[in-house]
Parts: sequence; structure tokens; C-alpha cells
Amino acid sequence: MAFSIGEADAAWLLSLTDLPELSSMAALEGGWANTNSLLTLGDGSKVVLKAWNANTVDDVALVVGRHCHLDSHGIPTPVPIELGGGGMHAERRGVAWTLLPYFEGGLLGSDADSLRSLGEVQARMHQIPAIDCFPEIYTMGFEFFDEVFALAGDRDDWSPFLDLLRDESASLKMRFPEGLPKGVLHGDLFPDNVIGSGGSVAAILDLEEGWVGPCIFDLVMSFVGFGWEEGEPREERWRALVEGYESVRGISEEERVALPAMHRYATLAIAGWRYWKHNLSQPDPSLSGRHSEMVDRLDVEFDFMGAFD
Repeated sequence: MAFSIGEADAAWLLSLTDLPELSSMAALEGGWANTNSLLTLGDGSKVVLKAWNANTVDDVALVVGRHCHLDSHGIPTPVPIELGGGGMHAERRGVAWTLLPYFEGGLLGSDADSLRSLGEVQARMHQIPAIDCFPEIYTMGFEFFDEVFALAGDRDDWSPFLDLLRDESASLKMRFPEGLPKGVLHGDLFPDNVIGSGGSVAAILDLEEGWVGPCIFDLVMSFVGFGWEEGEPREERWRALVEGYESVRGISEEERVALPAMHRYATLAIAGWRYWKHNLSQPDPSLSGRHSEMVDRLDVEFDFMGAFD
């Protein structure tokens, strides 16, 4: 059942701030986990109310810390508005709640200027220092796959997709690139996690999957999210991402060689999460096949090295 946000919830959270009273509220689209509403206040200003119903309160504190860390190093990202007592989140109905600044604009586009901007912001993010609130294990990666396998086994709910995921992940583990440069990563750079305006990134959202890992993983994950159209990879989009990225940080030869494996890992991560979400965690027949989009991409070849010619 979807988590609902009512005007009473909004009025309660606003009462913990010096902000004006609520004028109106509307649901915000995007995202598949937590629940967001756009609040218009009495003076016409806007803020975003976020109910973190998909995360524990302790997890929310870590994620808020990630946003604060990025912001402190000049990476555009929303930092929660301070509440009474100096905290940035409050608890209600067993869930953590935050108020976030509202960024004008829509979801970042896939045009060349937007993707160059995304590549540049990623490269800057990858160079900031790591801190403890960023784990070194990817929450949608190999360890997560094992949890999905165990859950399906316990429920006797195995499927051909899980056979594929098990075989693919085992093969990828054996040839997984080691020793690549690491940095602070977002982990899920899809269009619904990036606000853009005028061909540039306005804000990086939703750091729930943030981690410290190989820098190029984020670059290929953004290509998984932004770089495909109608089941085909778009070379010009990859070139724009790389151009923006390398304007800040060069991609080494060993990283270039590892790009296909990292892209496959990112694609499997999205497929695995979608399968778990819509078939095991919150079964929904209308969404149960969303992982197939990623599975179909596994057989499509793409020349990642072409962007470096």
C-alpha cells in the first residue's frame, strides 16, 4: 500500500520551522521508494516534503549526512531545512520526515549540453573526500543479488530471470576490475534523480544508494539512465557524458578498458532492483516485467572506446 501524506502531516512539519503556513500541496512524481509532496506556502514560496517510508530513521540520518557533505564541497544537492532543536529530520508515524528546498526546473534532459553538465558534476563529486556515511558496499550490487536469491529461495519463488542474474553476477565477479580509482558515487544516476534547467544540472537528488566505489561506475550508470532510447544506446549521449567528465577528471586507460564490465554491472543492478521491488518486495503485476528492459540490453554491443578517438 502506498504511503500517504496529508495536510496534517505537512502542517505538523512546518510548525517545527519558521516557514509560513501551508497554502496547498500536491504529489510529486518520480522515484519508486519514498514519498514526496510539493508544498506551496502562504507567501508563495515552495518546499518539498519528503516522507522516508522506504528507509529506517537511522538510514535517513546517514543519507542526510551525504547530502550535507556534497553541498559543503560545492556539489548541487538539496540539504534539508533545519527543524526545531537544530535537527534536519523529525519522526512521525514511525517514519523520518524532512523539508527540502524546491529547485525550479524539471528532470534533466538527454541533450548534449545537459549530459556534458552531468558528466562534469559527476567528476567533481568523485574528487571530494570520502567520509563514513558513504559505505564501501553498493546497496544494489553483488551483496544485494545474494539477498534476492536467498529471499526467492526461502519463498520457493525462483524464476528464469534469477537464473540469469545468478549466472551473470558469478561471471562478472570472476572478471571484475580491481584497483580502479575510487570516489564518492551517487549509485543511481537516473533522470528522476537529477533536476536540470537550461542544459545544466541544478541538483543531484536521492543519495540513498551513495557509496565509495570505482569512479567510472557512476559514469556508466548515468549512461544506463540517460543514454538509451527505444532499446538502443545513443553514441552522441555517451560522447557528451565523457566530454563533460574529462573536462574535470581524465579517464585512465585501465578505466577505459573496464567500461564494458562496469556498464554490465550497472545494468544488472537496475534489473535486479526492479525485479526485487516489483516481484518480491511489493508484487505488482503491472510492473513485474520492468526488469526486462535492462535484460534486453545485455545482448546489445556498444563501443565505449569510440568516445576517446
